This record gives sequence, structure tokens and C-alpha cells, in this order.
Amino acid sequence: MAANCISLCLAVSSKFRNLSLRNDMASSSSSTSSLRQNSCAFRSLSFSNSISHSVFSKGSLSISTTSQRPIRHAVVCEASPKKRADSAAKRARQAEKRRIYNKSRKSEVRTRMRKAFEALDGLRKKRDAQAEEILSIEKLIAEAYSVIDKAVKVGTLHRNTGARRKSRLARRKKAVEIHHGWYTPAPVPSAV
Repeated sequence: MAANCISLCLAVSSKFRNLSLRNDMASSSSSTSSLRQNSCAFRSLSFSNSISHSVFSKGSLSISTTSQRPIRHAVVCEASPKKRADSAAKRARQAEKRRIYNKSRKSEVRTRMRKAFEALDGLRKKRDAQAEEILSIEKLIAEAYSVIDKAVKVGTLHRNTGARRKSRLARRKKAVEIHHGWYTPAPVPSAV
């Protein structure tokens, strides 16, 4: 049966470099004694492209025997792709590190903006609000501006995105000031 497995795998596409035959059920005895006991039970048999057929050139093929019960055996063929290059693995590591770093920065920007918006909404709903109450909210807005500017500086956010978010904060603050009458916009001069 092992010869049938090998001839079957040689007919597989020519995209593999190694062929290995493995029995997961074999005991710790040597491969020759296990071959004598059972013609299907082999421990490990490998072919590399230097000594075997030249069709194995770009990957590896593993064949292993598995059994549900001691009587029945099945042959499983697995084809594994070529290992990723070291430079690609390094790029993947760098991208993951940057993703986590950027995620925390974006989260901080959202948190600061949310706190400022909640404070502004609370001030807008307050009927007897005083003009001095906006000073504590301006500190929250200044902190949000700082975090946004840092995120833009290190490249986490695009500069237009940072400007848009700062503008949202400023517009919301101005709307609250207009609502309470603390700020009156200048009249727009008409074109003559």
C-alpha cells in the first residue's frame, strides 16, 4: 500500500519540493520493524528533490496514515505552500505592531472628543448656565486638540481628518455659545 501511496503522490502537480510519508500511530520502534509488522504502518519516509523525482520543486507534500480504529487505515495527503520569506514575516510583524499602536491612538482621540461633546451637550441643556462654565469645557477641547495633533504628526490620522475633527469640536462649542447668547456672530457684509 505504501508503494501505491508513493506512485499516487508522484502523479500530483509539480509544485512541491519534499514528499514525506509519516504514520502518526506508529510506536517508538524503528521504521523497518514497523514496516515488517504492518505494510501500511511506516514511521517516516522522506524524499527530497535532489534524490527523487524532479516534480517536487516549490513546496512540500506530506502523506500520513491515520486510523479511527486499529483495523482501518486511511491515507491523508497534505500540501503545504512554500514558507513565507523572512522579509515578508518581518513586514507582518511591523504591521501588527503599528496596528496596535495606531488603534490606541485613535481610541484616545475618540475618547477625548466624546468627553468634550458630552460636556458641551450637558451645558447646552442646562437652562441657567453661566459663561464661566465654558472654561472647563475649553480645557477638554484643548486636550482633544493636542491628542489629534499628535496623531496627525505621527501619521495615525491624515491631516485632513485631524482638521475635520478639530472643526467639529469648534463648531459644537460655538453652537452652545450662540444658544446661550454668549456669542453673537458678526453680520455677513452684503456684496454690492
